[in-house]
Amino acid sequence: MATTKDYRDFILEQLNLLDNITCKSMMGEYLLYYNGTLFGGIYDDRLLVKIVDSNKKYNMEESVPYESAKPMYFVGDVDSKELLKDVVLDTWKGLIIK
Repeated sequence: MATTKDYRDFILEQLNLLDNITCKSMMGEYLLYYNGTLFGGIYDDRLLVKIVDSNKKYNMEESVPYESAKPMYFVGDVDSKELLKDVVLDTWKGLIIK
């Protein structure tokens, strides 16, 4: 099942507290970037972010975006723009600071 454009639009609206969010279509799903860094994606109408040490504090459940992919964190609460902002920023920081 591919992600609907309505769900993509909803997630992008929820992420509007952050500048420099970009979205790229990939085989019916969507890859999400912050400041040019891939931090997650929208898969089957689910927002998933990469697993890094700095976002483990949110206690999100692991989920696989597609067969044979690495697990990612499923962001279950997509209604809170502030929470989404924090999750994205912490994920991004974990990806750029090694």
